[in-house]
Amino acid sequence: MFLIRWPIGRLILLLNFIFSPSAPKRTPQLQKEVDASTAHLSLYQLPACPFCVKTRRAMKRLGLNIELRNINQNEQFREELIREGGKRTVPCLKITNADQSITWMYESSEIINYLNKFSS
Repeated sequence: MFLIRWPIGRLILLLNFIFSPSAPKRTPQLQKEVDASTAHLSLYQLPACPFCVKTRRAMKRLGLNIELRNINQNEQFREELIREGGKRTVPCLKITNADQSITWMYESSEIINYLNKFSS
């Protein structure tokens, strides 16, 4: 399986690099406001996962600077995702709500729809 996944993953990363979307042009003050509105978000992901790439491309297209947490490079992130989120599936958006409760969102399309509300 590794012999299939590795080259496909590298191809996905290459194509993402070549055809990377551009971020919207914002004033520094407006970008700071957008960053503050998304400070409560973290995306658990893997670099070559196609659904993670889809989600990161949407984040770039929307100009959102959200913390990325690679679950293969950091065991604490992986364990937190499994322990608190309930499964080792990526992409997963961790949303820390105003009352400090946490929501875990797993579907890339659902995550992108949620992130669209932060673009201006």
